[in-house]
Amino acid sequence: MNSVLKIKYTLDALFGQGVSKYLPKDVIINYSKKTGRIKHVYQNDILLCTLRTDGGLAITPFFAQILLKSKKFKENCLEVDDESKAFVQEGSSVFCKHVTWCGKNIMIGGDVSVLHDGKVIAVGKAVLSTRMIKSFKKGVAVKIRDSLKSTNSGV
Repeated sequence: MNSVLKIKYTLDALFGQGVSKYLPKDVIINYSKKTGRIKHVYQNDILLCTLRTDGGLAITPFFAQILLKSKKFKENCLEVDDESKAFVQEGSSVFCKHVTWCGKNIMIGGDVSVLHDGKVIAVGKAVLSTRMIKSFKKGVAVKIRDSLKSTNSGV
């Protein structure tokens, strides 16, 4: 199977049909030397995502910002308040009480983009589903995997 096509199918399966059309045309794909599988996807030497062994994608905040053009992708995101923005950017978890808006497609264990004023500030893994995040006032909603501060420090 064509590698770009495989990435497109994975994007559509994880985030909703049609999200894959926002994948940039000029992507560079790195493969594992041992297994020959797709490992990383880059655009202009900037990491977009890493393919996991379980079939999932670990997207970067940069790629999440590109995919945010899609309305279906936005349903996999949540928005935080001003009070927690700085902490989330540093890599701290998102707590339910700081969520101001929540997309309807967030599932436990799924990839979530964290927004503030419509911009992606971090990406992580959901600990709770959409309904749970909206109903709870305490507890962790998303564990942050990659944030703006951690990506800027390497540049």
